[in-house]
Amino acid sequence: MNDDIEISRKSKKKNIVDVAKKIGLTSKDLVLYGDYKAKIKKPYGKAKENSKLILVTAISPTPFGEGKTTVSIGLADALQRMGNKTIVALREPSMGPVFGMKGGATGGGYSQVVPMEDINLHFTGDFHAITSANNLICAAIDNHIYFGNSLDIQKVTFNRCLDVNDRALRDVNLGKRHDYFSISSASEVMALFCLATSLDDLRKRLGNIVVGLNSKNQYVYVRDLKLEGSLVALLKDAIMPNLVQTLENTPAIIHGGPFANIAHGCNSIIATKTALSLADYVVTEAGFGADLGAEKFLDIKCRIGKLKPESVVLVSTIKALKYHGGVPKDKIFDENMDALRNGFENLDKHYENLKKYGVNVIVCLNRYNTDTDEEVEVLRKHCEEKGYPFAVSTAYVNGSKGAMELAEKVIQMKKSKFHFLYDTEDSVVQKIDTICKEIYGAKKVNYSKEMKDKIKILEKNKVANLPICVAKTQYSFSDDKDKWGVPKNFEVTVQDIRFYSGAGFITVLLGDIMTMPGLSRRPNYELIDVVDGEIINLS
Repeated sequence: MNDDIEISRKSKKKNIVDVAKKIGLTSKDLVLYGDYKAKIKKPYGKAKENSKLILVTAISPTPFGEGKTTVSIGLADALQRMGNKTIVALREPSMGPVFGMKGGATGGGYSQVVPMEDINLHFTGDFHAITSANNLICAAIDNHIYFGNSLDIQKVTFNRCLDVNDRALRDVNLGKRHDYFSISSASEVMALFCLATSLDDLRKRLGNIVVGLNSKNQYVYVRDLKLEGSLVALLKDAIMPNLVQTLENTPAIIHGGPFANIAHGCNSIIATKTALSLADYVVTEAGFGADLGAEKFLDIKCRIGKLKPESVVLVSTIKALKYHGGVPKDKIFDENMDALRNGFENLDKHYENLKKYGVNVIVCLNRYNTDTDEEVEVLRKHCEEKGYPFAVSTAYVNGSKGAMELAEKVIQMKKSKFHFLYDTEDSVVQKIDTICKEIYGAKKVNYSKEMKDKIKILEKNKVANLPICVAKTQYSFSDDKDKWGVPKNFEVTVQDIRFYSGAGFITVLLGDIMTMPGLSRRPNYELIDVVDGEIINLS
């Protein structure tokens, strides 16, 4: 039986109405989904005076996982334990990773959100609504073409999606053309859903989705298909953020779930702003490493949502540092101080990148029981020498008590001077180059003639003044997943450029990144089962 799921089941959950009372909501503000889940009907108001937004990110991911969600939940519980009105705002898990290699995404040990089985599976149906809306658009496109194509759609640029890893759907034959599926977390509908600021804004963004190009290389939009009303009907309940709780009954708002390697990797703006209107501290996270999730959070989500983060927590583990220092997976538990020190380079690069935004940065070691005291002290000394604020979290084992050092550091931080990395009025090439060179460290960005032509189409249609959302491997600063640590003298190659007009950004695919993941050789679905009416091995 899985330890996380057992801890979850034994927790003393409060009725969700009582959890809501902690942040000033009543049952009239909620749509109840049983005793422990609800949607918040009340639209977000003005942020509370002096409310603080804390972002949790990490160094470059490794096969072992760094534990951003565990740290985020632990930090929120610790801030609540200190008497602060606190909300943790997270993404909804995708069933792709749940049944694939990663498993669940609700934290772990004594730092979890509950009810974990519900959250990891169907939850309140948001993913199903988003997937249905996406695929209704696709059906409408093909229906329009079938009945005469009065909009003169010559190239379809919008594709279907599914919330399951399925590599067979990377290329599908639709009869007269080939197409492909993305996983739902990579769909534009998911991206714009999380960036919408209201139901009316959602309607506008859905109408702004580009579905194809006509014979004059002009964009054709969803609004041209007269589809917005039906899409809003599918999403009117999903747009309300979901309220649950941590094991220590801290309110948790979980809403939306885009991936950070192939999308923007942040929960919804509506969820974050709702949290800021109700709490003194809001802890949120962005997917994968800081070069992906945090960059997009800061350059895309904060820009669109007019958000200003106070501090960023940069999560690391001893295992990850040794891995980036050159230790193979089968030797990762062996003490290796040289490799550990070599791995500091990856940590330093992420720290330096985050400081370019003018935010406070705190390095947090998510400590495992396999870490030695000597290893921890070597890291602590490195951070002290570099002038990095540093804290250790043992929230997985000790819950809020294990994150008190981190919470104290967060509270001590002075007001940040947040600013963006680039100006949206810069050219598309300038913006791509800025991210690839300033954040990744690339010496050159390569563009084929086809990619240059796509940029010209953006410029011709006067839509080039948007943020850039880079899709690339999460495992490296480069576009090559095998280049761990901090690669030097590397080039990146632009594989594709996609105009996500509804989301309000331009997506740039680097290297061999794919928007539909495949399942691993030993997927997690082999372990999940129902025994005596209860799910086992979900996380």
